[in-house]
Amino acid sequence: MRRDNYPHQDDFVFMTEPTLHYVACDDAQGGHRMAYWQWGDARSAHVVVCVHGLTRQGRDFDLLAQAIVARAGGNVRVVCPDVVGRGRSDWLRDPSFYQVPVYAADMVALVAQLHREQPIDTLDYIGTSMGGLIGFVLAGHKELPLARPIRRFVLNDVGPTIEPAAVQRIGAYVGKSGRYESVQAAADAMWALSTTFGPHTPEQWLALSRHMVVPASRRTADGSAKVEASGEEGSEEGGWLLHYDPAIGVALRAITPEAAAQGGAIMWGLYDAIEARTLITRGAVSDLLSRETAQAMTQRGPHAALVEFEGVGHAPTFVDPAQIAVVTRFLFD
Repeated sequence: MRRDNYPHQDDFVFMTEPTLHYVACDDAQGGHRMAYWQWGDARSAHVVVCVHGLTRQGRDFDLLAQAIVARAGGNVRVVCPDVVGRGRSDWLRDPSFYQVPVYAADMVALVAQLHREQPIDTLDYIGTSMGGLIGFVLAGHKELPLARPIRRFVLNDVGPTIEPAAVQRIGAYVGKSGRYESVQAAADAMWALSTTFGPHTPEQWLALSRHMVVPASRRTADGSAKVEASGEEGSEEGGWLLHYDPAIGVALRAITPEAAAQGGAIMWGLYDAIEARTLITRGAVSDLLSRETAQAMTQRGPHAALVEFEGVGHAPTFVDPAQIAVVTRFLFD
């Protein structure tokens, strides 16, 4: 494989790690950088953007991205951003801006940069939980300067109406974790909070967890995660910390019932305006996306197809081959 940032089609079968890139994004405090992980062929005109959930990061999609590249015969560019405040991205100076409108603006900037590098003919989008809410804006807001309209849209366990009990459950732990002696210790602690993700082998869960932590010694003086490496095996003096800015939970915990109702109405309006072919993947025992909301989404707006995964709550991780196959079939069949 070539040792540069642009893997070629003949190399895709050997590509086991993505390349890391950045995009400059505007904000009221002078701007920030958003990191993104890229798989496949940077010259491809087919782009698939995969956006993670609230406390996660772009490496969540490693197995799905590799499967998409393989299914496309290498002729696809899969881009998995670390939403600002997570992973390799900068942290915001004002935590009150950790909200969907800022995240959506960052995604518009990302797509614009990708389009400048290589014109996009086909744009698909996969969003898990928070990533799906961001996708509502990109797919449903007709005035956005998006380089291309979204062709196929996967909503992973999220809808316009979010169950309040799930918001309370998530808000109770976001930003409140401590320091871990090892990656394995961090994985064990995260599993205690993440059993709703459904069955995973210890090896699968450790692989997902590896990119969720950074060595404490590699944090900058102000606490931000400007590091050169994360999630490496082994231990370092000072232990390990979760990758994200603890302040990402501030805006979530500030949501009132009235604000939640207003936000839901806005999201339903965006959903009803979506023209992309849409798929909902739902954990059959999800506490965030109710069966009633998911069914309503099949009857209005883009009339989404619905696939449920038994024994899974919030949210499917696209590690299981059956889950991956559902997504790749939807994108390419």
